Amino acid sequence: HGPYQPHEPGYGLYQPGYSPYDDQIPDHKSRMLAIQNAKAYLLKSSTTSGLNLYDHLANMLTKILDEQPTNAVDIIENISKDVKCAQFQKKMDTLRDEHEILPTVEAAEKRKALFLKANGEGDEELEEIGETPLPNVMETAFYFEQAGIGLSKEESYHIFLALKKLISVQPIQTCRFWGKILGLERNYIIAEVQYHEGVEEEETEEEEVIEEEGKGMGEEEGKGVGEVEDEDEDEDEEKEKDEPPKSTYKPPPVIPKEENGTGANKYVYFVCNEPGNPWVKLPPVTPAQIVRARKIKKFFTGRLDAPVVSFPPFPGNEANYLRAQIARISAGTQISPVGFYQFAEEEGDEEEEGGGGRDAYEENPDFQPLSVAEMVDSLSMWVHHVQNILTQGRCVWFNPFQKSEEEEEEDEEEEQAEETDELQQEIGPSLLTPLSEDEEIQNMPAWTAQPSTNLIPQHAVAILQSNRWPGAYAFASGKKFDNIYFGWGHKYSPENHTPALPPPVQAEYPSGPEITEARDPTLEEEQAFQAAKEEALAAAEEEEDEEDAEDEEEEDDD
Repeated sequence: HGPYQPHEPGYGLYQPGYSPYDDQIPDHKSRMLAIQNAKAYLLKSSTTSGLNLYDHLANMLTKILDEQPTNAVDIIENISKDVKCAQFQKKMDTLRDEHEILPTVEAAEKRKALFLKANGEGDEELEEIGETPLPNVMETAFYFEQAGIGLSKEESYHIFLALKKLISVQPIQTCRFWGKILGLERNYIIAEVQYHEGVEEEETEEEEVIEEEGKGMGEEEGKGVGEVEDEDEDEDEEKEKDEPPKSTYKPPPVIPKEENGTGANKYVYFVCNEPGNPWVKLPPVTPAQIVRARKIKKFFTGRLDAPVVSFPPFPGNEANYLRAQIARISAGTQISPVGFYQFAEEEGDEEEEGGGGRDAYEENPDFQPLSVAEMVDSLSMWVHHVQNILTQGRCVWFNPFQKSEEEEEEDEEEEQAEETDELQQEIGPSLLTPLSEDEEIQNMPAWTAQPSTNLIPQHAVAILQSNRWPGAYAFASGKKFDNIYFGWGHKYSPENHTPALPPPVQAEYPSGPEITEARDPTLEEEQAFQAAKEEALAAAEEEEDEEDAEDEEEEDDD
């Protein structure tokens, strides 16, 4: 484009003394007003960052003049970013910089103790490698990984070290990584252990001692109250006459929990939120907790002391609810290949007692592993090796109205005898029952069996997935098998969960003349009643006088 012509917009721009605003702002006052408006616009603060363009441009020019970089026009965008970032830097008002601790550093500090080796453990470990109860978590994780199930290798190894630390602290005979239950705030890593026989007996004795001490305190207090009552027997008899009638309702008998090492309390469970945190032992489960856990559906929070707010009310906190769910999941999902376990020969001829059947089994030394195709094709190739939990909440049925030897000597009411006859004994599926007998879920099998891969069947692993308890898996490869659970701890329900309704409102007491408040009599009615009462007394006295007179006359005649 050549020189601008007079009729073109750019004509005269480069002439000395020319300004494009001369025609628009002819006077000085208008020009100053325009400058003030422009500056006010630049001073407007941003609603997002709180900065304004005027200060930002001033800071940019200051930075450019101070540093005087080469080719400042090419890096003007980077200078603008640096100026903005400097506005949000933390101002250190201390002599030393405050180094922020990252979450990864905190987690590493917690797990640092897992990698430390105790003094003098080196030689002892080499000698006791064959007898250690520590499970090979990494090997189990490898087999489950074939089917895309499990945790990361890093977390699995941390759990491996955490179980090793647990075994070094507790007198444990057997240990197994049970699984991981997810929570809203934190998760639960669960270890299933079994103490030595002597340790279980000591713990049971300690619990009994605590209960007896509580009962003893109650008896002593009762004795003191009895002495006071003996002194005030007359006063109590008078009070009893005026007291309202007492209720004849008798609460249903409490079903006792199964002893440690048996039934639902056969194993002991330790939990922690993360590997490296201290292990916490869960309390034994009671039948009442299992029965209530079947009627509610709650997410875990990750805090064992958190209350369980539900209806019907749950008897305990989250630790008890977690223990009840573990018992339910174990009873329904702990499986093994058929023939791996067998009943002891000593118990083979014994009769089944209490509806629970035989609860002891042992490994079969003559077990011949099945092929992957056989274990996948039929569910009858797998069996349950954990006792079923009855509707009562126990693995072995308990008769709540059964009389002890002392009670048989004493007289008891006939109602209890009638209830004992009517109460039917619960009988559940026996131990080592095939999976093919499990109840279906709306025409869907309770288990889904499949190989880990169809591309290389020679090295495939048989994988079973529970449809009743989503998150429960089992694998089998040769003579090796294991069970694991990763989930929220909820049972599958084809229908939406509907909480139980509260009981109906009790009916009012029937109104009648006995409880109806009488109308106050008037003055005339009171006077008439008093007069009638006096006449009746006078008539009664006259009759008595006449009878006395007749008796005297008869005596005189005699």
